[in-house]
Amino acid sequence: MGLIIKQIEYYLPEKVITNEDLAKENPEWDIDKIEEKSGVKSRHIAETYQTALDMAIRAVEKVFSTGFIAKDQIHAIMFCTQSPDYIMPSNSFLIHKYFKFNQDVWAFDYNLACSGYIYGLAMSRGILETGLAKNILLITSETYSKYINPKDRSTSILFGDGAAASIISNDKDRGIIDVILSSNGEKYDTFYIPAGGCKIPKDIHTKEVTVDNSGNVRNLENIHMNGFAVWQFISKNVSEQITKLLETNNLCVNDIDLFVFHQASKLTLNSLTKMLKINPDKMFVNLKDIGNTVSSSIPIALKDAEDNSRLKRGDLILLSGFGVGLSWGSIIMRY
Repeated sequence: MGLIIKQIEYYLPEKVITNEDLAKENPEWDIDKIEEKSGVKSRHIAETYQTALDMAIRAVEKVFSTGFIAKDQIHAIMFCTQSPDYIMPSNSFLIHKYFKFNQDVWAFDYNLACSGYIYGLAMSRGILETGLAKNILLITSETYSKYINPKDRSTSILFGDGAAASIISNDKDRGIIDVILSSNGEKYDTFYIPAGGCKIPKDIHTKEVTVDNSGNVRNLENIHMNGFAVWQFISKNVSEQITKLLETNNLCVNDIDLFVFHQASKLTLNSLTKMLKINPDKMFVNLKDIGNTVSSSIPIALKDAEDNSRLKRGDLILLSGFGVGLSWGSIIMRY
C-alpha cells in the first residue's frame, strides 16, 4: 500500500512585516547584510489574538471548500504544533470540535518543529498500512512570533507564521519510497525556550531581558537560537542523511526531479545545495516573502511548487526537514 499527498492548502496571516519595517524599528541593524544571509524580505505575522488553531481552521476550510474531499471522508486528524492554544487539550481536538467531526474520527497532536511534516508523513504511512485510516487530515500550524523578542535579530528576521492542511491518503501506485528519521537530544539547547514549562515556570525573573555577546535581546520566555551551531548541524548531519538515503536506494542527485527542503534560510539552503551538488534549478525556494514557517514550510513549498508548474504528479521528489530537538528527517517519494 502506498501513500499519496492528495491535497495541500495553506493560510498565511494578513499582517506582513517587511525588512523596511524592521529597519525602522532597529536602525542599528545592518538590514542588507541580514537579508542577504536569511533570504527573507518579508514575513506574515499572526495578530495578538490569532492562534495556531485560528490559522489551521482557515487552512482546513480551504481544503473543504474545493470539494475535492468531503469532511465525512476524513478518518483521523494529526496536528503538529509547538504553539498550542492550551496546555490541554490538544489542538486536534479543537479542530474536531470546530468542524463537528463524528466520534469515529480520532485525533492527536505531536510536538515537532521544522521536521514536523516529514515525521507526519512517516507516521501517516504507518497508520495507512495498518488500516486505521484511509484519509488523514495532517495539519501543521505555528505562531513562533509569539515566542520571539522583536529585538532579537537572529530570530525576528527569519520566522513567519502560517498553517498548512494536507490530505494524506492510501494509494497502490505512489508513495514513500524510503525515509530516514534522526534525533540528537544532546544538542537540545541549541534551539529552545528555557522558561514556560514545568521545569522553569514563568515568573517576574523569566521576563527579565538580557543581551548576549552577539547583541541579541531576549528573555527566558523567548526562543534562544544558536544560529551558527544550528547551521553547522544542518550542513553536516542533513547532507549526510540525504546522501545515505540516495545511496541506499541506488539513486543519485540527478535522478530526483525536485528537492523541497525546510525553508530555514538562504544560507542554509545554499550550503546544502553546494554540499550535495544539486542543480539549483532542482531546488525549490520560496522563503523570500514568507520566511521560515517552521513545520508548515515544506507543505507550503510543495503547494507553491505545484501551482507554479515546478512540480507535477508522478515526479520523484526528495523532502528534508530539520530543526528543534535536534531533529531531522528525509523522504524520497513519488508525488
